[in-house]
Amino acid sequence: MTGSLEPLISVIIPNYNYAHLLPRALDSALTPSAADVEVIVVDDGSTDESLEVLAAYAARNPQLIVLRQANAGAAAARNHGIRVARAPYALLLDADDELLPGALPKLRELVGRYPAAGMILGAQLSVYADGRQRLRVPKAVPAASPRQLTKSYLLRKGISVSHGCSLFRRDLLLQRLYPENLRGGEDIPVFAHLLVSAPVAITAEPLARIHKHADSLRHDRQNEEERAETMVREVFAGLPAECQSLRERYAAQRYLSLFRGALLAGDRLAASYFYQSALRLSPLQALRWTYLRKAIRLLVRGWRR
Repeated sequence: MTGSLEPLISVIIPNYNYAHLLPRALDSALTPSAADVEVIVVDDGSTDESLEVLAAYAARNPQLIVLRQANAGAAAARNHGIRVARAPYALLLDADDELLPGALPKLRELVGRYPAAGMILGAQLSVYADGRQRLRVPKAVPAASPRQLTKSYLLRKGISVSHGCSLFRRDLLLQRLYPENLRGGEDIPVFAHLLVSAPVAITAEPLARIHKHADSLRHDRQNEEERAETMVREVFAGLPAECQSLRERYAAQRYLSLFRGALLAGDRLAASYFYQSALRLSPLQALRWTYLRKAIRLLVRGWRR
């Protein structure tokens, strides 16, 4: 960056082989009115034309910082950008998404209004492959104990946090970086830590356009039980002592997610195993009607065979 103005916000974009979409993300972040914004792209070992695209943008945008690393995954790329960033606030933008006009000025205003906030959650426009768009507005996050907030986020899905339309205090991210041993869901331990570490502010104004597409990791069932157990360990490693009593319920929740995935894959044997595992860990969680009715159907189908 040029001049003496210190950045207020670092927009961090991890990129892997998104040369065809990078201009859209970069154009949304590199706006003339954002002199106090630095944009950091961490290229995660791309093999397409990403570096050429980035070189062309860097030549005409002094606020753009391009970093390159050997392929190590999105978590490692985000962590690299967070460590290099200079601003007190970070916005993590995926390379296939884009900020909406007015997003950065709005966040600048909210930072001034809520200086103690650890997160600022904005609305988003979800864009689907068929062209449909859906506005998603965050719910208010009440002042509550860390345990209550953790329960709402992890077990009741009462709090939603997304990249692209959320601003995070960088000092809190440095306390709990993205777990690089997770490939998929690595944002959950980070969001859980941020949630219990400082107040949360929200805005109903849409800040980003989030492009939805098939996520292959969600359909990868290899080592899924091991990955679920790793997720539980990572989430609770960053939470205070008063939240640890929720660990078994969250472990049950992860098994219930595996149960649902096995049902969708038509794997009745695995579905039965995962549901029983969840039931042993937390009957309270496993007997919620949304899961119990699926288990009953599974059992009935077994009887009919």
